[in-house]
Amino acid sequence: MTVFALEGYAYLVVLLVMLAIKGFAFINSVLYPTQAYPAASRGTKAAWTIGLGLGLAAQILIATPLNLINLAFTIAAFVYLADIRPALAEVTPRR
Repeated sequence: MTVFALEGYAYLVVLLVMLAIKGFAFINSVLYPTQAYPAASRGTKAAWTIGLGLGLAAQILIATPLNLINLAFTIAAFVYLADIRPALAEVTPRR
């Protein structure tokens, strides 16, 4: 195994992890009701869903994880998962 093959595998792992994070954040944003977002004082469902959907689409179309656009959308997905999702879980009753 060469260094270049190892680098290619690491690149693929980073690409798949970023895709999984963005995909999970997007699907999770779709599952919460529209009324939960203003109740948690976290913007609107449309804004978060469109933003995370664009990030997921950019990740699929631009297969370069170290691209500035992909990094910005990855940060947005992390913000959603770390801040928005717990706030939405507090105001949404469990099923």
